[in-house]
Amino acid sequence: MERTAINPVSWSQEIGFNQGELVTGQSRTLYVSGQTAMSPDGRPKHEDDVAAQLALAVDNLEAVLDAAGMSLANLVRLNVYSTDIDELFSHYGVLAARLGAAGVAPTTTMLGVTRLAIPGQKVELEGTAVG
Repeated sequence: MERTAINPVSWSQEIGFNQGELVTGQSRTLYVSGQTAMSPDGRPKHEDDVAAQLALAVDNLEAVLDAAGMSLANLVRLNVYSTDIDELFSHYGVLAARLGAAGVAPTTTMLGVTRLAIPGQKVELEGTAVG
């Protein structure tokens, strides 16, 4: 598998994401359901704490990737949903640091939503990985 970043502009790279990623060659594709701040037994954690929720959502995303023999380095698409985009931006370094450590800048969409499925949850991460 080969990944090629597609960036007709440079501003997005400065804040940690590519405009597109071209994936060629033989590969496997994993579509990851939205991951929130849930414990392994399905209980919501860190009600109304965006930084803690974001960290646990990334942990849960990594757990799904790991179970498929992948890591954050395989992530080519990341959708970020939040009930409070401004608050999310103030803690976005939690996610950016993890992606940076993995050496990846997946294509990303961030959306503000009125609520998530589980009350008290403020952040949800959904991804596509190729490996």
